[in-house]
Amino acid sequence: MNVNAILADIKKRKFSPVYLLHGDESYYIDLITDSLENKVLTDAQKGFDQTILYGKDSTIINIVNAAKRYPMMSDHQLIIIKEAQDLKWKSEEELLLKYLEHLTPSTILVIAYKYGKFDKRKKIYKAFEKAGVVIESAKLYDNKIGEWIVDQFRSADRNIHPQAAAMMADYLGTDLSKIANEIDKLLLNVPKHQEVQALHIEQNIGISKDFNVFELQSALAKRNTVRAIQIVDYFVANPKSNPLPMVIGNLGTYFTKILKYHYLPDKSPQVAAKQLGVHTFFLKEYEAAARNFNRKKTFSIIHHLSVYDLKTKGMDVGPFTDSGDILRELIFKILN
Repeated sequence: MNVNAILADIKKRKFSPVYLLHGDESYYIDLITDSLENKVLTDAQKGFDQTILYGKDSTIINIVNAAKRYPMMSDHQLIIIKEAQDLKWKSEEELLLKYLEHLTPSTILVIAYKYGKFDKRKKIYKAFEKAGVVIESAKLYDNKIGEWIVDQFRSADRNIHPQAAAMMADYLGTDLSKIANEIDKLLLNVPKHQEVQALHIEQNIGISKDFNVFELQSALAKRNTVRAIQIVDYFVANPKSNPLPMVIGNLGTYFTKILKYHYLPDKSPQVAAKQLGVHTFFLKEYEAAARNFNRKKTFSIIHHLSVYDLKTKGMDVGPFTDSGDILRELIFKILN
């Protein structure tokens, strides 16, 4: 089952007796856990039939004993084990395995196992799969964040411009919980009939629509030296909102895609967009960048970016130690 199917079932009050939620991405683990916490019991029932435990303060013996109890004030009792990765699994998991083979039908047991994958080779993992719902919440790759943002707006029956989604992806990173909070803010503050634009991102999230990595990439693609210098000057004046490692990291990803574009056998919009992991809206910019930076120059730029990435880490800094000077020198080498 996927996450949306599970959430739909919970909304319909179709509950599983066991949920194993595991993986590196905590967002979906929290999303399903919170949904169960909100839907299974009323506030009045929670005082009697809801138990929340934490792995580091619990034992599997206590969890199993609690799971074997029957509800007092409702049809179900809900037991949520948060930070379940901190449980002493090796010494006690056999007890939980026996419980999974003989479930208490009125108990809903939620195992929230964060920041890593549950060992799928174990017998108990197979028992979880047989007894209930198992979801692995994997981290999204950087190049999938923009698409994820668009999907979140689409699921809310709203639209966001590709440029605005790219701005959010560039600046908010891969923390889905953080991104989801900003999306909620936009959904609340932007009128429903309007598409979310770059201006809305600036007004509600604080990312400048005119001076950001996305605009720097665009200026470089067009070899617009004056515009690139204006943006760099803004970055130097606002280092906290535009940290140098983030800027160089994004430029590295960008020029790697330009290099990939050079080698695409099929440069038709749909195929190229899929291969590069970008919206078709951005393809004209990649075409322009490929014209302005041939393969040899693109290889050279990627080399410069790796060298200057080391400089940001204090290695081989040479005559320039100030982050502003490092960035200005890098942009000069990209454009010349």
